[in-house]
Amino acid sequence: MNTTTRSTNQATYQRLYDAIGSRDLGQIARTVDELFHPDAVFHGGPPDAESAGAAVKTAWTMLLKAFPDISVTVEDTIAEADKVVFRNTVTGTHRGDYRGLPATGKKINYSEMFIIRFADGKVAEGWGIVDLYSQLQQLGVRS
Repeated sequence: MNTTTRSTNQATYQRLYDAIGSRDLGQIARTVDELFHPDAVFHGGPPDAESAGAAVKTAWTMLLKAFPDISVTVEDTIAEADKVVFRNTVTGTHRGDYRGLPATGKKINYSEMFIIRFADGKVAEGWGIVDLYSQLQQLGVRS
């Protein structure tokens, strides 16, 4: 795969992060609809999980309710062939219900990493690791 395709894939996924940075659910949903194949798959979720695009929308609806000031900082980006890897730091303040936990007012700071495969300029597959243990520990759920 040539350098132009890798750069295009990086720019495509950066558009999603820009939409996420807006904290506007409508903009996030429109961007997901534009950038994800309708049958895109996210590996690692439950066997009966939604499509990758629907899962992203669901996750950001939940996150923005719980952490209205949430911010994602891309720390590293690596592009190779048809995949782009992003290592991120996520910060926010717990101001709404999250996984059954009422707002605590506590600040969170955790890491996540995603590998995204592109096909025809759109997200086709994804794999992700989110440090939920650290997140829940900071919220006082785990010691």
